[in-house]
Amino acid sequence: LMFSPFFISVPLIIKLTSKGPILFRQERIGLNGEKFIMLKFRSMFINNDLKIHQEYVRKLISGQKNNGDMKNGVAENGVFKITNDPRVTPIGRFLRKTSLDELPQFINVIAGDMSLVGPRPPLEYELDNYDIWHRRRIFAVKPGVSGLWQVKGRSRTPFDEMVRMDLRYTRERSLWLDLALLFQTVWVVLNGKGAC
Repeated sequence: LMFSPFFISVPLIIKLTSKGPILFRQERIGLNGEKFIMLKFRSMFINNDLKIHQEYVRKLISGQKNNGDMKNGVAENGVFKITNDPRVTPIGRFLRKTSLDELPQFINVIAGDMSLVGPRPPLEYELDNYDIWHRRRIFAVKPGVSGLWQVKGRSRTPFDEMVRMDLRYTRERSLWLDLALLFQTVWVVLNGKGAC
């Protein structure tokens, strides 16, 4: 009920401002390496070159830093996310900044593929670049809509530090920690800190 206005208005805005489906469906890796389809509101133009993101992910995981150019991956300004991405629609930038593009993941939670709190589910080509210790983040708990990294780090956290946060969560998780992280998620989303 709380999010129903967004589930009505966001699809209409997406349809009116760009061609393509309302939902973006992407195969992700869940608990114990199980594949599932993660849902988001579409924030990009259709028919994009996947190699751009694959190269970015490779550089992010290896810890390379570049000049912030979208094609070069990780920026020196401390943002570990593709910035000024021409693949993103104007309304998509707003959806990402406000995290409204993530709302359909509640459907994944209801379906049992994700939980409200946990590590972010990786893409298969992301997993291909993992060191052995990175893989531990997907074998302990279900992936989550929010988590320790989303609250404490977001796009200003290097990849290895993100993995350490996920592993810390898997060791320390509890009902109280989950409730605290969900409460903090609301604040992080409202102030847009670390969003791109």
